[in-house]
Amino acid sequence: MAERHKQTFRLEVVTPQRLIISEEVEELVAPGQEGHFGVWPGHIPFMATLKIGELSYKKGQQERFLAVNCGYAEVRSDKAIILVETAERPEEIDIARAEQAKVRAEERLRSLSDDTIDHTRARAALDRALARIAVAARVRA
Repeated sequence: MAERHKQTFRLEVVTPQRLIISEEVEELVAPGQEGHFGVWPGHIPFMATLKIGELSYKKGQQERFLAVNCGYAEVRSDKAIILVETAERPEEIDIARAEQAKVRAEERLRSLSDDTIDHTRARAALDRALARIAVAARVRA
């Protein structure tokens, strides 16, 4: 008899404040430092650093999204653990506030030279705002 392969894996998304998700999913796409990567059940184990961006996962016929802020991913064949500074579900995002943060970050970027720490911080703030807006827009569309 052929071996039956598990169709899901455990996804855990954890921030310093709380456990965001702990559930069985079919697929994960995360924003790695070297680009987005996908994870499926039985995936080869690896670790990766994560950048600010949009994380998505599929559970049943639904695709769900989180805005995440820098961290690490540990992937095993039966589990993916995502440790990030922050993670927000679409319904937790105040889109007006995110839009204001985007405008402020863009203004700061225009006024700073590229080689300053303030420029790096403003770029990160802009990336966070854009990720939050993108995730919030997916549900409101």
